[in-house]
Amino acid sequence: MVATSGDEALARLQQRRALLRWRLGAIGAFTLLVAVAGGVRLHVSDHGGLKRDHLARLRVTGVIGSDVSRLTDALRDAGDDASVKAIILDVDTPGGSVTGGENLHDAVERAARRKPVVVTMDGLAASAGYMISVPAQRIFAQRATLTGSIGVLMQAPDFSGLLGKVGVSVDQLVSGDLKGQPSGVQPLSPAGRAMLQSLVGELYEQFVAMVAAGRHMSPDAVRALADGRPYTGAKAVTLGLVDQIGTEDDARNWLRDRYHISLALPVRDIGQKKRNWLVAHMASGDFGGLAQAIVSKGFLGQDLARGGPVALLQLGD
Repeated sequence: MVATSGDEALARLQQRRALLRWRLGAIGAFTLLVAVAGGVRLHVSDHGGLKRDHLARLRVTGVIGSDVSRLTDALRDAGDDASVKAIILDVDTPGGSVTGGENLHDAVERAARRKPVVVTMDGLAASAGYMISVPAQRIFAQRATLTGSIGVLMQAPDFSGLLGKVGVSVDQLVSGDLKGQPSGVQPLSPAGRAMLQSLVGELYEQFVAMVAAGRHMSPDAVRALADGRPYTGAKAVTLGLVDQIGTEDDARNWLRDRYHISLALPVRDIGQKKRNWLVAHMASGDFGGLAQAIVSKGFLGQDLARGGPVALLQLGD
C-alpha cells in the first residue's frame, strides 16, 4: 500500500506530539531534580498539585468573639498539612469572649502537639489574647506590648432606675430566686450577685489552669500575677509570662536554631477573612480610629451585649 500525503501528515503530527510530551516530561523531571537538590520539599495537595514547604501565619486581631471557627479550622488544617513546617500566631487583641478564647486556646494547643507554634505579640495580647498564646512553644513580645490581664469580667446592667424615672415598672415572674438574675429591669439581688461571682471565680480558675499548664508554672505562682492587671512585654519576660522580646524575624531565627527550619521558607497567611473597604479602613484608623474606639468602650461583641463573661482588657475612660 502506498502512503498518501494525508497519512504522512498525520504521522508527522503524531511524532510532533510525542516529541512535545517528551520535552515537557524532561522539563518537569529537571525542575523536580533542581528542587530536591536545593533542599525544597514538595508535597502532593488534596487536589493533586504540588505544594512547597512553608510556614503558616495566623493573625488574631480585634476583639475575640464567641465564634472562632474560621480560626480554629485554619489551625486544624495547618496541623494536618505536611507542607506546613511551623505556625506563627500573630496576636494583637485586647481579649474577648471566654468561650471563644477557650476554643482558640485548645486549637492552638492541639496544633502545638503536631508541629512548632510560636507567638508574636504586637500592641495588645491581653486577657483572652494571652490565653490563646500560652500553649505555644515560644512567646515573643514587643517591649511596649500590653499583655497579661489574666482574669474574667462579667457586667450586669441595671436600667430599673431609668425606667422608674419615665414611669415604667416591670413585674418579673420566675420559677426560682436565681432564675431572673441578672435582670436589666430589676436590681441584682445579694443571692444573684453571689451566684454570678461564683461563676466568675470558676472561669478564673480555668484561666489560671491554662496559664499554669502552658507556662509550666504552679497555679499559686499564676494567681499571684493574675489580679487582672496588664504587664508590658518587658515586665512579662521577667515574670515568666513571655519568653523573650522580639519580632517575627527573631521567632524565625529561633525556629531555625531549635527545629532547623530554613529561613528561606516562605510565610503564608491562613484563616483570613475578606473585609469590605469601609470596615477595613475603619479598623485601620482612617476614620479616626472609630472601630477601635467602639471596641475599647465595650460596645462590640455579642458576649458584652448579653452580659456574658469576657476576658478583656478595657481601655479608656
